[in-house]
Amino acid sequence: MGLSGLDLILIVLLFILAIMFLLKRGSSRNNSCPNLPPGPRTIPILGNLHMMDLKRPHKTMIEWSKEYGPVFRIKLGLQEMVVLTGYETVKEALVNQADAFADRPSIPIFEDITKGFGLVFAHGEHWTVMRRFTLSTLRDYGMGKRTIEDKITEECSILTKTMETYAGKPFDITRILTAAVSNITVSILFGKRYEYEDATFLQLLKIIKENIQLLGSPAVLLYNLFPKLGFLLGAHKIIMKNQKELHDFIQTTFIEYLQNLDENDQRNFIESFLVRQKQETMKMTHGGYFHNGNLIGLVNDLFVAGADTTASTLRWAILQMMKYPEIQSKIQAEIAREIGDIQPRTEHRVKMPYTDAVIHEFQRFADIAPSNMPRATTMDITFKGFFIPKGTHIIPLLTSVLRDESQWEKPHEFYPEHFLDSEGKFVKRDAFMPFSAGRRVCAGEKLAKMELFLFFTSLLQKFTFQPPPGTSKDDLDLTPVVGLTSIPKPYKTCAVLR
Repeated sequence: MGLSGLDLILIVLLFILAIMFLLKRGSSRNNSCPNLPPGPRTIPILGNLHMMDLKRPHKTMIEWSKEYGPVFRIKLGLQEMVVLTGYETVKEALVNQADAFADRPSIPIFEDITKGFGLVFAHGEHWTVMRRFTLSTLRDYGMGKRTIEDKITEECSILTKTMETYAGKPFDITRILTAAVSNITVSILFGKRYEYEDATFLQLLKIIKENIQLLGSPAVLLYNLFPKLGFLLGAHKIIMKNQKELHDFIQTTFIEYLQNLDENDQRNFIESFLVRQKQETMKMTHGGYFHNGNLIGLVNDLFVAGADTTASTLRWAILQMMKYPEIQSKIQAEIAREIGDIQPRTEHRVKMPYTDAVIHEFQRFADIAPSNMPRATTMDITFKGFFIPKGTHIIPLLTSVLRDESQWEKPHEFYPEHFLDSEGKFVKRDAFMPFSAGRRVCAGEKLAKMELFLFFTSLLQKFTFQPPPGTSKDDLDLTPVVGLTSIPKPYKTCAVLR
């Protein structure tokens, strides 16, 4: 019988600990440069790894920030990192000094997956070119415009009709909600939508979900710190197998489009890339960026993001509506008063301050990316009085912004009034950064905001969400599942037709 991933992790850690005890006792890190940020004492080989909650590392970092301040240094394995916490510090880095904190560090598992291609983990001019193309093309296909809004409202109608078939009986909302939200991204990338029961579509969503969970696991954290031990870890093999399946699907798809490519009638993101690729090839540009590796990488990044974060946020929203039925009732009253039975549209948002506040609050409270995507410094910099060398691995701890006690009245509670003034009008909050900030802010932010509003209001217009019979609201668990993103534990809901 084979060992589980956790067993292997424990064996490896014990092995490392055995080596550690053969070395000299731990010492504090090099203090030859007094301007380096402070941090917890390290030990050989492990650094601070032995002190870290491997399932929820952001929790440990929050505790360390209380002792060492908003800018501190840690060492995980042999990797030095600087952690930034709190709204003022994260904003200063990502917004006010955006260029200095605009790179990504080299992380073994993501280097294995992306080979440096695509958008999320690209570097330098490569990243600049791909981001410019991505944003421009997403706008061409309607991001933030009426054309994509029509697709979302059509998908909302299909989703609500599908939910009606459950006739108020308990069901797990994950599959159909993820499929519905993913279809919006699919329509941009591939120019089509999939039925919720399509076997290929479901398999792709399954492997994306599995990889998202594994990428945030202790096994992968260990691999990133000690990549030569990867042969011991089953998680790495599963991730790469899943990634190959996803990449093979993307490659097969763009080869099909290439065979029927009409430069004067580009119908989706892939075709736009292929046309640009053809143009660059004709120019005989050496070292061009529009090659197949980047196409696969871009589609992968957008597909995975579209299948995970927005759908997970909506799953949190439904769970919270069951947990706080009085809030759900207030939203439904506002929907009935302001738009009645007509299909919700984005222009209705300004008329619905309470609903808008709730949507912002469940994004804040869900804390989908607590550790944020890591950054790297592009230059030597003195930041908040500390010297940070070029190429330093930076963790801008997003959870510390969304739950900053100096910025939010009730940071650890679900409290829509965070986004309402004394007259009940919606107010923006500077510390609201669920999409990160600066030069690496989420490319799909506008699309995600539109999806969240339209899907959420459409669902609450049609249904009241209740816990299954025998389950009270107090029984609902808001503890997230461990993964690269923070998702709710599996749950069932009853969508009762209004």
